[in-house]
Amino acid sequence: MAQATQPLIEPVTLEGGPVRLEPLALRHVPALVAAAAEERATFGWTHVPDGEQAMRAYVETALALAANAEAVPFATVDARQGRVVGSTRFANFEYLPWPHMPPNPSPRPDGVEIGWTWLAASAQRSPINTAAKLLMLGHAFEHWQVKVVRLKTDRRNARSRAAIERIGGRLDGVIRAQAVGADGVLRDSAFYSIVESEWPAVRAGLEARLARP
Repeated sequence: MAQATQPLIEPVTLEGGPVRLEPLALRHVPALVAAAAEERATFGWTHVPDGEQAMRAYVETALALAANAEAVPFATVDARQGRVVGSTRFANFEYLPWPHMPPNPSPRPDGVEIGWTWLAASAQRSPINTAAKLLMLGHAFEHWQVKVVRLKTDRRNARSRAAIERIGGRLDGVIRAQAVGADGVLRDSAFYSIVESEWPAVRAGLEARLARP
């Protein structure tokens, strides 16, 4: 497919403050297994692989999507300790058929989803997620120049929904019976978005949060 060769959709390292987002690789599997083996009660609504076999399959699936420019997956690293503490990714790129523009051999995506995010229990309630979202949103809006970034979560995941709303995500709606939840039950998904015009205020808010002691 044409989008599989787009140079803009490629592995990249994003780093700032307490976090470094490295292109996900099989070498990260042992560290991801260790991160996922911390208190797993915090993963009640989130799909997080348990054990080396499941984690390797998870990474291999993400890398296959990346090879087709369908995702940009990361290992999330606590830059202060040099320790892998989780994973996140860009996926579900959107390309709109703009009728007033000629075909572009290297189109920029018009939208992208940030998701598949999980952190070890020891890295939760830290600046890492906020810093990671600032880096990813900046890459999406300023490098790819997308018009919208989307996020979604299990409707029941109050903690995740609050986190999305804190970074500036606006609720677009809830789609019922949208996916299988981490608990194996058919879940309703809450969909959020941040549009291009909102990015300056969102960026300022994230930077202010990170500047707090």
